[in-house]
Amino acid sequence: MAQGNSDGSVQTSTALGGLLVLDLGQVYAGPYCTHLLRSLGATVIKVEPFGGEPIRWRSDEQTSGQAFLLLNSGKRGMRLNLKTAQGKSVFLDLVRHADVVVENFAPGVMERLGIGWDVLRETKPSLILASGRAYGDHAAARGLRGMDVTVQAMSGIVSTTGFPDDAPVKAGPAVVDFAAGSHLTSAVLAALFQRERTGVGQHVEVAMQDAIVPSLTSNIAGMLEAAGDDFPERTGNRHGGLGICPYNIYRTSDGWLAILCLRDSHWINLCRVMGRADLADDHALSTPTGRVARMDEVDAAITGWTSVLDKDSAFRRLRDADIPSAPVRSLAEVVDDPVLRDRGMIAEVGAGDRACTVFGSPLQMGDSPVPPTAPAPLLGEHTDEILRTLLGMSQDDVERLRDGGVV
Repeated sequence: MAQGNSDGSVQTSTALGGLLVLDLGQVYAGPYCTHLLRSLGATVIKVEPFGGEPIRWRSDEQTSGQAFLLLNSGKRGMRLNLKTAQGKSVFLDLVRHADVVVENFAPGVMERLGIGWDVLRETKPSLILASGRAYGDHAAARGLRGMDVTVQAMSGIVSTTGFPDDAPVKAGPAVVDFAAGSHLTSAVLAALFQRERTGVGQHVEVAMQDAIVPSLTSNIAGMLEAAGDDFPERTGNRHGGLGICPYNIYRTSDGWLAILCLRDSHWINLCRVMGRADLADDHALSTPTGRVARMDEVDAAITGWTSVLDKDSAFRRLRDADIPSAPVRSLAEVVDDPVLRDRGMIAEVGAGDRACTVFGSPLQMGDSPVPPTAPAPLLGEHTDEILRTLLGMSQDDVERLRDGGVV
C-alpha cells in the first residue's frame, strides 16, 4: 500500500513507503513507536475503541489533549469495537492487508480479544506483531501492571534520582515510555529486514524495564566499582557513578549552567577561563581520580566563578574555550528553539480549530524524506474511508457496522 501525501499524491521514496501499520498503541510507548514508523514513510492506521485511547482526552471528551496531538500527527484514525465478533472480523480483514501491528496492552488483553499472536500469525504469516510490555513475559512479573512511573520505581530510576540526603524522585520526563517506544521501533525494523530474507513474520517484544536499565550504566558501574563500599545511589546533579568531576549544575547570577570536564584538557581550559592557575598547577587535581577525591572543593571553585556571571556570558566563555557546557533552559525556551524548529523536530500543522503543535522525527535520513504530516486524526475520522478503500465495503456495509455498534 503506497504512502499517501496530504495533497493526494503518492510518496514512494521513503524508507518504509508502501508498508501498512495497524496501531493499537496507547499512552506513549506504542504511539511513539508508530510515530517513528510513520516518519519513515509507513502508513499508520490508529485503531481506537469507542471512547478513544487513554490520552486522547485530557480536559473533556470534545478536544484532544496536547499529548495526543504531539504523538499522533499524520496517522489515519479508525474507531473499532474489538469486543464484538464483527469488530474482530473487521480487524482481521485489516491484518490481511497490513505489515505490522503495534500494541502495548496489558499482558493477556490481545488473547482475550481473540487477536493474539497465534490468531494473527494464522491470518497472515508474514505479519510482524510488535508488543510493548512493562516487564516482559516472565513468570515473576505476571500480574504486575506497569506504567512509566511504576517501572521507573522498579528499575532503579527513582532510587538514583534526587539528592543523597533527600527523598528519591522520579525522572521529570517519561523516560521509560520513550525508551521502550524507541527500542520497539528498532525491533520492528529488524523484523522487517529479516522478513525480506525469509518471507516470514514474527512476534517481537520489548519490556520497558529492559529498555531503561542500560541507561543506568554510570550508576551501576559506580556501585560495582565501589566493591561493597558505601556508595550513594542518589548523586543529585553530579555524575551518576561519581567518576567524573567537574560534572554538575552550577548557579549563575540569573539561572543555572551545566558544566562537565570529560577530558583533562577540558579541566585545564576551565581553570584558564576561571583565572585559577593555582588549580591547573595542582598536581593532585590533574587526574579524574584526583578531582573526584576533592569534588566539593572543585564544585565550590566553579560556583564561585559562575555565581557572579550571568548565564549567557558564562556559557559564551565556556563555549569559546571548547568546554562541554549548556544553559539550563525552560520548556518554553525549548519549544521555541530555532534549531529544533529548523530541523522540524517541533512544528505547527493544521489551521483553525485543527491547528496544533506536533513532534517531528529524530531519525534524519539523507535519502528518505519525512513525509508531509497533518494534525492527529479525530476519533474515527477515517473509518469510512478505510473500510471502503482498503476493505472494499459499500457505504451500506459501513452503515450496518455503525448501526451494530462495531465502528
